[in-house]
Amino acid sequence: MNNTQNFPDVHSIINARIIDPASDYDGDGVITFENGVITDIGPDVLPRGETIDARGLIAAPGLIDMRVQTGEPGRESKETLATAGRAAAAGGVTSFVVMPDTRPIIDDMALVDYIMRRGEQDALVNVLVAGALTKDLDGKTLTEIGLMSEAGAVLFSNGPEPITDAQIMRRLLSYSATFNALIANRATEPSLSDGTCAHESDLSSRLGLMAAPAISERLMVERDVALAELTGGRLLIDLISSREALDVIKRAKTRDLDIAVSVSINHLCLNELDIGDYRTFAKLDPPLRDEADRLALIDGINAGVIDVIVSDHDPRPAGEKRLPYAEASAGAVGLDILLSAGLSQVADGKLDLTAFLAALTINPATLLGLSSGRLAKGAPADIILIDPHKPWVCSETQLLSKSKNTPFDGRRMTGRCVQTIVGGITVFDTLTR
Repeated sequence: MNNTQNFPDVHSIINARIIDPASDYDGDGVITFENGVITDIGPDVLPRGETIDARGLIAAPGLIDMRVQTGEPGRESKETLATAGRAAAAGGVTSFVVMPDTRPIIDDMALVDYIMRRGEQDALVNVLVAGALTKDLDGKTLTEIGLMSEAGAVLFSNGPEPITDAQIMRRLLSYSATFNALIANRATEPSLSDGTCAHESDLSSRLGLMAAPAISERLMVERDVALAELTGGRLLIDLISSREALDVIKRAKTRDLDIAVSVSINHLCLNELDIGDYRTFAKLDPPLRDEADRLALIDGINAGVIDVIVSDHDPRPAGEKRLPYAEASAGAVGLDILLSAGLSQVADGKLDLTAFLAALTINPATLLGLSSGRLAKGAPADIILIDPHKPWVCSETQLLSKSKNTPFDGRRMTGRCVQTIVGGITVFDTLTR
């Protein structure tokens, strides 16, 4: 059915299994959208305009990735906003947040405005900005959070560097509460983690690698939870990887605190054994931990204790990875792989599909104050179509990211995005080609 002559600007997705974690809807139906906005949705909606037949596919809100590093500005050789946007579109990510550790650091309103304009001009998807918590990420000098928030910054972070000074963190949480701004801090205590490159375990001992104990995370989480309780600030505990940190968060969430927590897709899918024989593509920060930690994090997603899953997209040129393990850079690309890696855990019966999608759609949308992340009348037409059963083998040659450093290279995957729609416009499509 195609009524484009009568309704040239109207589109309908038909025959889809619609999953919308925001409304807890999971069923068949039709989605119509016009001029970039969803106009109707449900089992009794009649299709209008140009149709997309999604038989056998899942229609879900476009993913929102709250943690993406790019090389632009400053290190465009490893990634630009344009290449990151293409990778995002292929992975079903319709919005992503650029971390502030670019060159120069995003620590004033002019740079926030610059990134937003460049993203709107060059990227296929929505580009959002995280402002720095401190000038040049020095951990000491507070930035103008209010001005950057007015300029459009949706999150504030010191990137890979935690705020180590408790007094500075207290001031940041108090100051940001004035603007209801969301503060993210890495869950790591540097005095226990600096200079390390692996999880503290028998394996790292055998490999002779300097190792970070899980208690490093727990100590920082304990401190930041206490400061959030003291100040009333909004806190995102960024990138936990251990059971010990998760246990602290479980207890904190029984109290009336404005606390959220994120985990990377890598730590839901991989464990320290993936290091193998000093495989540098599996060198990450925080390090991959043991299998019990990984399973605890998956339980945390399924139970709704962990709010957000991120790609932690961190492109690294080959020259930074093809080094002895201890000297290689930490980090992995993830925009292309985020959805498929999680769907593979769903196919294995580990991860609940709706909980997984909630952590990538409505939960980050709520934290960032976005109107996307849901399938509802009036919401932006940011929609993805997923083939949940599609088998494929991850190969770095298939990645659209400019850098190719992924620990999933060669891994068998189940499930893939087949079409991505941003603001009503198709930006990635393998369904009709």
